[in-house]
Amino acid sequence: MSDPHPTPAAHRKDKRTLLRKIAEFLHPGPDSIDELIATLGEAEENNIIGTESRVMLEGVLRMADMAAGDVMVPATRMDMLNILEPMDALIHKVIDTAHSRFPVFEGDRENVIGILMAKDLLKLQRAPELNVRALLRPAVFVPETKGLNDLLSDFRGNRNHLAIVIDEFGRVAGLITIEDVLEQIVGEIEDEFDICEDDGDIFTLADGSFRVSGDTPITRINDAFDVTLLGSDPENQFDTIGGLIAHEMGHVPKRGESHFLGGLNFLVLHTKGGAVRWFKVSPIASP
Repeated sequence: MSDPHPTPAAHRKDKRTLLRKIAEFLHPGPDSIDELIATLGEAEENNIIGTESRVMLEGVLRMADMAAGDVMVPATRMDMLNILEPMDALIHKVIDTAHSRFPVFEGDRENVIGILMAKDLLKLQRAPELNVRALLRPAVFVPETKGLNDLLSDFRGNRNHLAIVIDEFGRVAGLITIEDVLEQIVGEIEDEFDICEDDGDIFTLADGSFRVSGDTPITRINDAFDVTLLGSDPENQFDTIGGLIAHEMGHVPKRGESHFLGGLNFLVLHTKGGAVRWFKVSPIASP
């Protein structure tokens, strides 16, 4: 049975030793997040915690000051489905982008009517009479200012791993997933695009094109496609196709952008950490 008259906190016995009290007086604890992060660095140097633990703890601390707008995918880069398009067009886009969830709009991209799970499209094979509209799940909307800590709690509570971010005027500003939030703590998370290097770096797609890893050596590209890729600047030599394409484009490539080089069209499928993870490569005639 609990004590009906608990001792007030102010009157509880201080169990700290005299030595401990003197140490805390001489070396007070950190007063800010920056000081706490510096303390974690010292703890790592003293082998009290490991590097991975320090990185994760720093991520947790920094995330406390971050909002959805800081890590969202901007609206201009969102892969969305228009429910008014033919079924074949929708399936084609789902296959090309290879996401697991898609915001669905009707007519205007601002008019988001729900979220489509890619796996739900399989239900159409068994029940062709179903309409895509019947497969939609409710969309969750959050403001740009929503804190990542609160958003992570919501994701865990409602088991919905994608939210549409809206700005102060109620317009679609972007989207954010639970993966985007967790990556602030644990770093990059391997997803459906991430394949072990031992499994290869060039894959044939159903439409005859190829999915090529951004870190594929240029020499391998030349051998696989029987081409000789040369950049416009002979003084700059690149080892990977991702580095070469980024240099030729003159900026960090974004998802959906494409570049023609050496008889090949490089469409950016997936980017992460400022680098291209996957291209869709199609041999085409010179424009």
